[in-house]
Amino acid sequence: MKRRKSGEGSEGGFTLIELLIVIVVLGILAAIVVFSLTGVSGQSKQAACTSDGKSVEIAADAYQAATGNYPANTGVLVTTYLHSWPGTANGYTLSLDATGQTVDVVTSGNATATPYTDATHGCASVS
Repeated sequence: MKRRKSGEGSEGGFTLIELLIVIVVLGILAAIVVFSLTGVSGQSKQAACTSDGKSVEIAADAYQAATGNYPANTGVLVTTYLHSWPGTANGYTLSLDATGQTVDVVTSGNATATPYTDATHGCASVS
């Protein structure tokens, strides 16, 4: 009885208010993380598209340097200069134009092809 009155025997633990404050702070931190990561997916697809376009462009230039002409189709590049043709799983397709000098990028949202060049990358609208 004496311990209860003197305050020495108080039980350890957290109050309801302390627990609620911790839960609110954790919820705010989780929301900040979720909102900061929402744009990462689009940026990674754009980076993959740019990388794939640059690889095809370099392969076409290497073919032209070796033969004197740009390739007439993509099959020549795959057998000689590329391990495989870039896939379409990321929402874009790559192709060579009629001259073989320009890589065309067709994204899932665009009906027309956008030329990929060093100055203007056609991958800007990949989402």
